[in-house]
Amino acid sequence: MPSAVKSDIEIAREGVKRPIAEIAARLGIPDDAVQPYGRYKAKIDPALAHAGRTKQGKLILVTAITPTPPGEGKTTTTVGLGDALNRIGKRAVICLREPSLGPSFGMKGGAAGGGYAQVVPMEDINLHFNGDFHAITAAHNLLAAMVDNHIYWGNELGFDVRRPMWRRVVDINDRALREIVVALGGMNGGAPRQTGFDITVASEVMAIFCLSENLADLQRRLGRIIVGYRRDLSPITAKDVGADGAMTVLLKDALAPNLVQTLEGSPAFVHGGPFANIAHGCNSVMATKLALALGDYVVTEAGFGADLGAEKFFDIKCRKAGLSPDAAAIVATVRALKFHGGVDLKALSVPNVAAVKAGLENLGRHIDNVKKFGVPVAVAINRFTADTDEELKAIAGFCAARGVEAFECTHWADGGKGAEGLARKIVELADSGAADFKPLYADNVPLWEKVRTIAREIYGAADIVADKAVRESFERFDKDYRNFPVCIAKTQYSFSTDPKLKGAPTGHEIPIREIRLSAGTEFLVVICGEIMTMPGLPRDPAAKRMGVDEKGEVFGLF
Repeated sequence: MPSAVKSDIEIAREGVKRPIAEIAARLGIPDDAVQPYGRYKAKIDPALAHAGRTKQGKLILVTAITPTPPGEGKTTTTVGLGDALNRIGKRAVICLREPSLGPSFGMKGGAAGGGYAQVVPMEDINLHFNGDFHAITAAHNLLAAMVDNHIYWGNELGFDVRRPMWRRVVDINDRALREIVVALGGMNGGAPRQTGFDITVASEVMAIFCLSENLADLQRRLGRIIVGYRRDLSPITAKDVGADGAMTVLLKDALAPNLVQTLEGSPAFVHGGPFANIAHGCNSVMATKLALALGDYVVTEAGFGADLGAEKFFDIKCRKAGLSPDAAAIVATVRALKFHGGVDLKALSVPNVAAVKAGLENLGRHIDNVKKFGVPVAVAINRFTADTDEELKAIAGFCAARGVEAFECTHWADGGKGAEGLARKIVELADSGAADFKPLYADNVPLWEKVRTIAREIYGAADIVADKAVRESFERFDKDYRNFPVCIAKTQYSFSTDPKLKGAPTGHEIPIREIRLSAGTEFLVVICGEIMTMPGLPRDPAAKRMGVDEKGEVFGLF
């Protein structure tokens, strides 16, 4: 490990980046399919996913235990594993989500990996990147403007302005915009009503963007978005107000996957970014399929812990896109296990084998859950300098008893070299043919039973509960949308809906507050407990430490 610990941005800035055309050439991408955005970024023609190569690569998922405030390093491990696979002679491609400006300026301060396992150019990826999120924000808000314009000019479609309608979005954490009043100013302002903003990554447009197979599929899905209701409760769609074509125009260029590289020169597609505690939390289907057509092994991640991200990756993304994962890695850290074992945040660096053993129940639940989908799994222990050999042995022994191997990984400090053991095991699992992937529930199961299955099988709950109005909503949606998967929106910090309930609780109930039809994405969002679609900034946001120095270089990104 380097003698002086450098920040992520310092490490990224010191790295030697290859011209993006060189990275594309390594994957056999022809020049005419590469649209450069400067020297180190490019968009790639997604048609390559359906041309030439018939053999598809192996799909590897990186997921994690239940998130803790210190973080587990899932993105860092995804990058480290991709680098390690290339180091041992495999043709590997990495697929990640794009970071949201909200968390980057809020708690995280950046989300492009860390240490010597990063994707670069780090500043660009964490900030405006290639403009995809701006395009999604614009498309979403264009639809809102067209809805209000339609109402202003006579409301021919019969919007009931008393009912919830299409909200607006912005990719910044801004709690003051959660609930607002619009259309003030008299007759020229329109029909006044209460509405609000969500964060861009919570937009249905973002989720549609990441599930679309091509431009035509994108427009079809956009047209199905429900933007409001009439007094008889019949829905009004984006196509009804004539917005789907213009929205597609705004998203046309953004839909092409973005190619960047790691510090070690591994190719990485970074594209799309829905939240996993609200939406399905995976990078775009187009980027994943393009990577599978170009590489022998594709390493991707799903947001938050396996109970949210992995479940939605399997039950929504893989189901909808016809993907079949070959292996998975679950990321854990000693300090996160101590946190789940009851240790206070301030004491996580103090050796405590007993707390690690207590916290292993959380890891065990995630291991068992991934296995339920028929996907073989290994555990990646993202090692920190304060970890002791006794603590690491406790994790390895626990995993071995469950028939799973755990690997100490030092990719943060050592790059791909620090994850070679994990990489060899992942190749072994992926090539063994042991995967027998199957979603957790069948398409034709009633919606209520789909949610109950997830609650019992994945969250360890005794049952789900809801009031009469919510149950009636389930029954109403079940008539026309039974074959849709369900997307659970709940806290990411616990298997329950109580973020303070750590470890692996059992016997609890999952309260359902609301079910929402997301017609464009073709799933139903089930709101459980208290969950917000517009986060707020913390007391001490990362934005306060950011700036530009006298050389014009950004500082303060972690």
